[in-house]
Amino acid sequence: MITVNENFLKLESNYLFAEIERKVAEYKERHPDKRVISLGIGDVTRPLVPAVLEALREAIDDMGDAARFKGYGPYGGYSFLRDPIMEYDYRARGIDMAPDEIFVSDGAKSDVANFQELFARDSIVAVTDPVYPVYVDSNVLAGRGGEKVDGQWSRIVYMPCDKANNFVPAFPAKRPDMIYLCYPNNPTGTTLTRAQLQGWVDYARREGCVILYDSAYEAYIRTPDIPHSIYELEGAREVAVEFRSFSKTAGFTGLRCAYVAVPKSLKISDGKGGYVDANHCWFRRQATKYNGCPYIVQRAAAATYTEKGRREVLDVIAGYQANADLLAEAMRSLGLEVFGGVDAPYLWVKTPMKSWDFFDLLLNKAALVCTPGAGFGKSGEGYARLTAFGSPADTREAIARITDLAKDF
Repeated sequence: MITVNENFLKLESNYLFAEIERKVAEYKERHPDKRVISLGIGDVTRPLVPAVLEALREAIDDMGDAARFKGYGPYGGYSFLRDPIMEYDYRARGIDMAPDEIFVSDGAKSDVANFQELFARDSIVAVTDPVYPVYVDSNVLAGRGGEKVDGQWSRIVYMPCDKANNFVPAFPAKRPDMIYLCYPNNPTGTTLTRAQLQGWVDYARREGCVILYDSAYEAYIRTPDIPHSIYELEGAREVAVEFRSFSKTAGFTGLRCAYVAVPKSLKISDGKGGYVDANHCWFRRQATKYNGCPYIVQRAAAATYTEKGRREVLDVIAGYQANADLLAEAMRSLGLEVFGGVDAPYLWVKTPMKSWDFFDLLLNKAALVCTPGAGFGKSGEGYARLTAFGSPADTREAIARITDLAKDF
């Protein structure tokens, strides 16, 4: 009989967000009369903007016309999308980027989970703690985790981020090969300044590491000193891969579109004294395992770079930012410490009890959903993540419910 990959058996039986979904489903079954408001899973609620819908409709018409029909597209994405990505996301910020260094995909989650395939199985991985679970789980599945001891994997290097260090990770005591950084951060909503991020680029260059930089939330940055791309920093093209997404920027969580920037100047060891291009390796991987993001979706994503599309998307983001401001002000008025929420759609709230207990209190007493910080790692205990992706009305209702519940804190 064939044997399962043993690394699957090492993972927890339930993914964090699947466990939250299970608890919420049980609550709804017990209380069918209650309307649950979610401040938990980071899904958007605003519909696609008109410019995107118009592009979708036109692209669908293309697929019904023999002269305009599209089948398999280029592995890296169509030029009508890669070119504006290059111009608006990079060259407009003074960053040198070529179209064939951009790879369009169906989601940043898939990309950050898959990119580790380029590296040897014995590579050492470093992550911030708390951490978006995909960074860890994908490497555990690849055999890099070791054994789980006291809630952490023995072969993974954890870099604690909490109030004591202002959520800025210290350079690891043990040199890693791969460093996962997510800024603006999920789950804490915190950021690194230009100087702090330059420090990480310098560290990676000095130690021979690769930074896997998840900047899915860069569109929410409001503070001038916060870089929107790691490639704004000197030397980053030599050591970093950047992941971007249209999900939280333009509401594509159900449409699925993202991209990875892989500079040709990024080299990785071939294990024989030479080097190979990470760009070539990723192209080869994609050509083998992926047939590309759908044409109609790429057309929709391209519409976000038009003047009309950019204006409409920025209006949606401003609405979510307003929600974050309301939530932060309300939590602080209740005496709770709040971090993040300025340059990200996430607020990291210090809870007056254990994080899962706080989750249960909000769900069972106020029909509200948060994300318990403990689900993101050991350093997440005692915190909860709140998201600003609700409607303005739901955000105000959630604030009212938490205020009523505050006597139980």
